[in-house]
Amino acid sequence: MATRSRTTFQKRQKEMARAEKQRDKAAKRAQKKDQEPERSGPEEITLEEAELLRS
Repeated sequence: MATRSRTTFQKRQKEMARAEKQRDKAAKRAQKKDQEPERSGPEEITLEEAELLRS
C-alpha cells in the first residue's frame, strides 16, 4: 500500500512542477511581448540609396 501512495505523490509533484514551469514560461512570454517595440514592415529606400549600397 505504501508504494502505491508514493507513486501518486511523485506523480502529483511532477504535475505541479510542470504546471509551475508552464506558468513561468507564460509570464516570460508576456513580459517579452510587453518589452518589444512594435515592429514595422521592411524598410523602404529610394533607388538612389539602393544604387549607393550596391557600390
